[in-house]
Amino acid sequence: MTDAQLKECFTSRSGDKTGAFEGYVNGLFVAESKNVIVRALDAGCSLVSLFVEERWYQHERELVERVLSQQPAAPVLLVDHDTFKRVTGYQVTRGALAAFERKPLCDPRELLADARRVAVLEDVTNYTNIGAIFRSAAALGVDAVLVTPGCHDPLYRRASRVSMGTVFQVPWTRIGDESDWAEGGVSLLKELGFFVCALALKDDSLSLRDPRLKGHERVAMVLGTEGEGLRSSTIAACDETVIIPMQHEVDSLNVAAASAVAFWELCS
Repeated sequence: MTDAQLKECFTSRSGDKTGAFEGYVNGLFVAESKNVIVRALDAGCSLVSLFVEERWYQHERELVERVLSQQPAAPVLLVDHDTFKRVTGYQVTRGALAAFERKPLCDPRELLADARRVAVLEDVTNYTNIGAIFRSAAALGVDAVLVTPGCHDPLYRRASRVSMGTVFQVPWTRIGDESDWAEGGVSLLKELGFFVCALALKDDSLSLRDPRLKGHERVAMVLGTEGEGLRSSTIAACDETVIIPMQHEVDSLNVAAASAVAFWELCS
């Protein structure tokens, strides 16, 4: 497709879209950059619209052509830098932006039916950490990720971009109630046959290298937020507390780094 033909497609498909974003029961999410958008499309996410700044046009050309051919109902908009910044409010972006329809979250029982190694994120509220954890989960063989009601949204633009789109590859859903997710959530994991280990700093914790941890058919690794770590009620509900052995008087790692170490050790 030539540049002239593409520009004609932009013109013909970018008319009045008043009310175009109404009627999405589960809401929308925004994906940023070619890699993230492509992985969302590959995962079967339904595209609502594609928004491209002119200076990124050639870089995103393959993506634009795919959308124009495969998603004929979705508007594809090409604008200058000032217009892009006014509409989005973003000072810096990494290529195109796309709006997608959210899928309904599945029941944890369904998600965990065939899972052997899963991660649980308790109240993690840093989008960079969430994205990095998903990227490690995808790379190191975690079968599913569960997020508590207090955990921020893995589909938030920054989280999905940091994950390099792996939030669309690793199955995930929410688990537990807002008041105390562990009361029902950890019980459910145990009911489904998971050995539930809390990664926390306790003197009586098992070392992550302890061979007994690998002897369990199904393992759920519970990771907490920066600073405060896991709730005491969560730690009490889990089967065991696990710690990463460290040197040079370092007592803890960033939760994203800790997750990668735990995934490597327990998923291999």
